[in-house]
Amino acid sequence: MNPILSCEQLTKTFGSKTALAGVDLNIERGRIVGLLGPNGSGKTTLMKLANGLITPTSGRLLIDGEAPGTHSKAVVSYLPEVTYLADWMRTSDVLEFFRDFYKDFDMERALSMLKNLGIGLREPLRSMSKGTREKVQLILVMARRASLYLLDEPIGGVDPAARDYILSTIIGNYEPQSAVVISTHLISDVEKVLDDVVFINNGKIVLSSTVDEIREVKGMSVDALFREVFRC
Repeated sequence: MNPILSCEQLTKTFGSKTALAGVDLNIERGRIVGLLGPNGSGKTTLMKLANGLITPTSGRLLIDGEAPGTHSKAVVSYLPEVTYLADWMRTSDVLEFFRDFYKDFDMERALSMLKNLGIGLREPLRSMSKGTREKVQLILVMARRASLYLLDEPIGGVDPAARDYILSTIIGNYEPQSAVVISTHLISDVEKVLDDVVFINNGKIVLSSTVDEIREVKGMSVDALFREVFRC
């Protein structure tokens, strides 16, 4: 089976700055992958390329065997790091917006997650805390029956008490033949849900491994290895 995401010598520059430099990477279906690296390492650039928001300078990136475009937008569910929903909208408005826009949006799944997190349907986004708005965005993303979920800092603004539920939501709501890529700095919180990890620094992949290999071969947690590799 072809990987859901593949990169071959993927390079992206912004003027004189190189954000990605010759990245080779395959993300297989049925895996939850941690895309980990320090600030400015290229994580968000890679996600934007996979979502078709920007285009490569050179090299190739394929989603489900095709370059990003109309097909990829139908199979990729993307959670950006920034909040993008309009403040005047209520929770019910954004649900209807996603149902109209995405054929794979599962309203029943979204309503269940909202109820479990205690978020009301008539509540306007402007009255919500930053963390609650981020929960709403994550629910919208995970309520789609997509092939690839790209989550950029999905628990960065979420209170610690809700993180376990958010992570269990990610595990329980992605399709068996799909993949999830999570970019985060909260490695100790998410490593329990990861199957694979990709360490990236200065636009280059410095390590790609399964979590089991790290624990068995190196005898340490993902968080400990990350601190060792990226020690200041």
